[in-house]
Amino acid sequence: MGNDRKVITARVDFGFLAAHDFLVPLEVELRYDTLDPFAVVAAFRPGRDDCVEWAFARDLLADGLIGDAGEGDIRIRPSDSDVEMVVVELHSPSGQAVFEAPAEDLAEFLDETYEVVMPGNEHLWVDIDAELTRLTSMS
Repeated sequence: MGNDRKVITARVDFGFLAAHDFLVPLEVELRYDTLDPFAVVAAFRPGRDDCVEWAFARDLLADGLIGDAGEGDIRIRPSDSDVEMVVVELHSPSGQAVFEAPAEDLAEFLDETYEVVMPGNEHLWVDIDAELTRLTSMS
Protein backbone atom coordinates (compact mmCIF):
# COMPACT_ATOMS: atom_id res chain seq x y z
CA MET A 1 0.00 0.00 0.00
CA GLY A 2 3.04 2.28 0.27
CA ASN A 3 2.68 3.21 -3.42
CA ASP A 4 -0.76 4.61 -2.67
CA ARG A 5 0.55 7.43 -0.48
CA LYS A 6 -2.06 9.95 0.48
CA VAL A 7 -1.84 13.13 2.52
CA ILE A 8 -4.92 14.63 4.13
CA THR A 9 -4.79 18.24 5.35
CA ALA A 10 -7.30 20.49 7.03
CA ARG A 11 -7.11 24.02 8.34
CA VAL A 12 -8.85 24.38 11.67
CA ASP A 13 -9.42 27.58 13.62
CA PHE A 14 -8.03 27.05 17.10
CA GLY A 15 -8.25 29.52 19.93
CA PHE A 16 -5.12 30.03 22.03
CA LEU A 17 -6.15 30.50 25.63
CA ALA A 18 -4.22 33.55 26.78
CA ALA A 19 -4.33 35.30 30.14
CA HIS A 20 -7.71 35.73 31.79
CA ASP A 21 -9.46 33.23 29.49
CA PHE A 22 -9.00 35.46 26.45
CA LEU A 23 -8.93 33.40 23.22
CA VAL A 24 -6.51 34.45 20.50
CA PRO A 25 -7.49 33.00 17.09
CA LEU A 26 -4.89 30.82 15.42
CA GLU A 27 -5.19 28.79 12.23
CA VAL A 28 -3.70 25.32 12.61
CA GLU A 29 -2.99 22.93 9.76
CA LEU A 30 -3.69 19.30 10.59
CA ARG A 31 -1.89 16.76 8.41
CA TYR A 32 -2.22 13.01 8.06
CA ASP A 33 0.26 11.16 5.86
CA THR A 34 0.00 7.45 5.09
CA LEU A 35 3.82 7.28 5.30
CA ASP A 36 3.26 7.58 9.07
CA PRO A 37 -0.24 6.13 9.39
CA PHE A 38 -0.38 6.17 13.19
CA ALA A 39 0.29 9.92 13.52
CA VAL A 40 -1.28 13.31 13.00
CA VAL A 41 0.79 16.48 12.73
CA ALA A 42 -0.53 19.84 13.89
CA ALA A 43 1.31 22.84 12.44
CA PHE A 44 0.82 25.94 14.58
CA ARG A 45 1.74 29.22 12.90
CA PRO A 46 1.92 31.86 15.63
CA GLY A 47 3.76 34.34 13.41
CA ARG A 48 4.15 35.08 9.76
CA ASP A 49 7.28 32.95 9.30
CA ASP A 50 7.08 30.83 12.45
CA CYS A 51 5.84 27.27 12.49
CA VAL A 52 5.75 24.84 15.38
CA GLU A 53 4.78 21.26 14.59
CA TRP A 54 3.54 18.69 17.07
CA ALA A 55 3.11 15.05 16.04
CA PHE A 56 0.87 12.78 18.05
CA ALA A 57 -1.12 9.58 17.73
CA ARG A 58 -4.24 9.69 15.62
CA ASP A 59 -5.90 7.58 18.32
CA LEU A 60 -5.14 10.32 20.87
CA LEU A 61 -7.13 12.81 18.81
CA ALA A 62 -10.03 10.38 18.43
CA ASP A 63 -10.05 9.52 22.14
CA GLY A 64 -9.86 13.20 23.09
CA LEU A 65 -13.09 13.94 21.25
CA ILE A 66 -15.03 11.80 23.70
CA GLY A 67 -13.04 11.95 26.95
CA ASP A 68 -9.77 12.82 28.65
CA ALA A 69 -6.87 11.47 26.59
CA GLY A 70 -3.12 11.70 26.96
CA GLU A 71 -0.73 11.64 29.86
CA GLY A 72 2.37 13.19 28.34
CA ASP A 73 3.21 16.25 26.31
CA ILE A 74 -0.18 16.34 24.57
CA ARG A 75 -3.54 16.07 26.30
CA ILE A 76 -6.89 16.35 24.56
CA ARG A 77 -10.37 16.43 26.09
CA PRO A 78 -13.84 17.79 25.55
CA SER A 79 -14.29 21.30 26.94
CA ASP A 80 -16.01 21.55 30.30
CA SER A 81 -17.73 24.79 29.33
CA ASP A 82 -18.76 24.18 25.69
CA VAL A 83 -19.84 20.77 24.33
CA GLU A 84 -18.92 21.87 20.80
CA MET A 85 -15.27 22.49 21.68
CA VAL A 86 -12.24 20.34 22.44
CA VAL A 87 -9.32 21.42 24.62
CA VAL A 88 -5.79 20.67 23.38
CA GLU A 89 -2.97 21.11 25.90
CA LEU A 90 0.67 21.10 24.80
CA HIS A 91 3.41 20.70 27.42
CA SER A 92 7.14 21.17 26.86
CA PRO A 93 10.15 21.97 29.04
CA SER A 94 9.81 25.63 28.02
CA GLY A 95 6.16 25.93 29.03
CA GLN A 96 2.66 24.97 28.08
CA ALA A 97 -0.09 26.19 25.79
CA VAL A 98 -3.81 25.55 25.91
CA PHE A 99 -6.05 25.73 22.86
CA GLU A 100 -9.69 25.19 22.03
CA ALA A 101 -10.87 23.82 18.69
CA PRO A 102 -14.27 22.92 17.26
CA ALA A 103 -15.01 19.24 17.90
CA GLU A 104 -16.89 18.99 14.60
CA ASP A 105 -13.89 20.18 12.57
CA LEU A 106 -11.58 17.71 14.30
CA ALA A 107 -14.08 14.88 13.81
CA GLU A 108 -14.44 15.71 10.10
CA PHE A 109 -10.66 15.62 9.70
CA LEU A 110 -10.51 12.23 11.45
CA ASP A 111 -13.31 10.89 9.25
CA GLU A 112 -11.30 11.87 6.16
CA THR A 113 -8.28 9.99 7.49
CA TYR A 114 -10.45 6.95 8.22
CA GLU A 115 -11.61 6.92 4.60
CA VAL A 116 -7.98 6.36 3.63
CA VAL A 117 -6.77 4.15 6.50
CA MET A 118 -9.33 2.52 8.76
CA PRO A 119 -8.43 2.34 12.45
CA GLY A 120 -6.68 -0.96 13.10
CA ASN A 121 -5.29 -1.14 9.55
CA GLU A 122 -2.40 1.28 10.02
CA HIS A 123 0.12 -1.57 10.07
CA LEU A 124 -0.81 -2.41 6.47
CA TRP A 125 0.70 0.92 5.41
CA VAL A 126 4.06 0.46 7.14
CA ASP A 127 6.91 -0.94 5.05
CA ILE A 128 8.87 -2.74 7.77
CA ASP A 129 11.84 -3.52 5.49
CA ALA A 130 12.21 0.13 4.46
CA GLU A 131 11.95 1.30 8.07
CA LEU A 132 14.57 -1.20 9.23
CA THR A 133 16.90 -0.12 6.42
CA ARG A 134 16.40 3.52 7.37
CA LEU A 135 17.06 2.83 11.05
CA THR A 136 20.17 0.73 10.45
CA SER A 137 21.63 3.28 8.04
CA MET A 138 21.44 5.97 10.73
CA SER A 139 24.11 4.36 12.90
